[in-house]
Amino acid sequence: MSSRLTVINFLTNLAFSKDYIANIIVEPLGSKDPISHKSLVRSEFRNITEEIPDYYEHHPKWWSFVHRQWTFEGMRKVITLARPIRSTDKYKPIGNLQINLDQGVIANQFRQAVLEKTGFVLLLDENNRIIAGPPDMETNLTLADYYPSIEEFEGLSGNMDYGEGGNKKTILYKKMSSVNWKLVGIIPSEEYRSQNQYFIKLTAVAVTVAILLAIILVLFLIQKITNPLSVLTKFLKNSSPEEPLPALPVKTIDEVGQLIISYNRLSSRIVKLTDEVKLNESLKKEADMHALQVQINPHFLYNTLSSIHWLALMNQDVKIAEMVGSLSDFLRFSLNNGQEYCTIQQEIMHVRHYVNIQTIRYPEKFSFEVHVEETLHQHTMLKLLLQPLVENSMLHGILSRDGMGTITIQGRHGSEGIHFVVEDDGIGMTPDRLKWLQDQLVENPLQYEKGQTPGGSYGLRNVHKRLLLHYGKDAGLRVDSTEGAGTRVMFTIPDLTDIQQTEISSKGDDDLEGTDR
Repeated sequence: MSSRLTVINFLTNLAFSKDYIANIIVEPLGSKDPISHKSLVRSEFRNITEEIPDYYEHHPKWWSFVHRQWTFEGMRKVITLARPIRSTDKYKPIGNLQINLDQGVIANQFRQAVLEKTGFVLLLDENNRIIAGPPDMETNLTLADYYPSIEEFEGLSGNMDYGEGGNKKTILYKKMSSVNWKLVGIIPSEEYRSQNQYFIKLTAVAVTVAILLAIILVLFLIQKITNPLSVLTKFLKNSSPEEPLPALPVKTIDEVGQLIISYNRLSSRIVKLTDEVKLNESLKKEADMHALQVQINPHFLYNTLSSIHWLALMNQDVKIAEMVGSLSDFLRFSLNNGQEYCTIQQEIMHVRHYVNIQTIRYPEKFSFEVHVEETLHQHTMLKLLLQPLVENSMLHGILSRDGMGTITIQGRHGSEGIHFVVEDDGIGMTPDRLKWLQDQLVENPLQYEKGQTPGGSYGLRNVHKRLLLHYGKDAGLRVDSTEGAGTRVMFTIPDLTDIQQTEISSKGDDDLEGTDR
């Protein structure tokens, strides 16, 4: 008796834990009465398993169709799950267990599942009989009773269309392999299509948003990586060979940051090496100049030329004497112990000595004229500016033309300083040659080296460079030329103060007097 109560208590706890369980019955084999959590089963109890031959031998479990079963609440529609109870020692059937599920509770769950506006869900057994569905559809009737000529359900899941026109419906199904039942959804095709369109639109919007977010993220990452590289590239493109590479700020420590750090180190190294090269070149030039000055003994050179001068006079060779005398004066002024400035009068005399020598070499080839305001004679200027320009006019303008030519030096005082013009009536320059020369004077004149300039413009570039170094960026040469008519070279220097003129002039005179023969 105690074991029977134990079973009843267990069944009671199990039944009350689930609202969809109508009752649980244990039916022993033989003549013993069934056991239920509702005490003894009344005589109206229906043994559902009697309808299936050889049940215990061939079915480990079985689901019934919807039928009526007595409970203490009265006759209820139930769905029975039955399975045999076997002994633990010999595994022989000793009874069966029946769990009756309340069809009404299950049907209410399915009625709450609504597809769109008028769609609904059905639960079918293996024979397509209705287990649960809308209230207007009777249980145990097949789906074909409501939808004649409906196609068979193929596969584990799928969909099909039923009907035509406005009554056309879309039927969705999925088979439950554990119980061989089917979940079936029936929805008007128009509502189904609108639902599909909604999901398609929703999916399209979601995909579009995802793509936009991905693009934004990619652009952000690309910008984060490429911006520093773009800045670095811009600095490198805009950098000038004559200027040091600017240092860039390091904002990150990733690969790009390491690249910028390496770039800054390289920039610092280049600046250091450039300074070292400039210093070495300067020291080398100073050493070469010092060595040249040591090798040239001005007094020995002047005395030798003076001796040649007097020997020529003794032999009554006036032209040789005049040529040697002019050469001696020319060298005396050029060397002049490294003095950089002189008076305008001294500069003109230096040019005359050069012209005298060239007149003897090229007789009746050119004439030389000087038109410099007398008030400017004692003003100071950087020496060796006019002679290279006169030499350039002679070699590249006058000597290449037919007949006599004229070289003229003009000097006048203006509001911006002292203006000089060296003009010739030689062959002039072609427009292309003139443009090239003007570009050469503008582009990096201070970086000019002798070996870089073809066509004999070294004298012009050297004068141009010295003017810029001593008088500033506005004091360079200006060249104008007409092919077949001649060339004009112009420059302007500032008018130095009287104190500067006196100091430089005095020092220049002392240097010249100290080198007398």
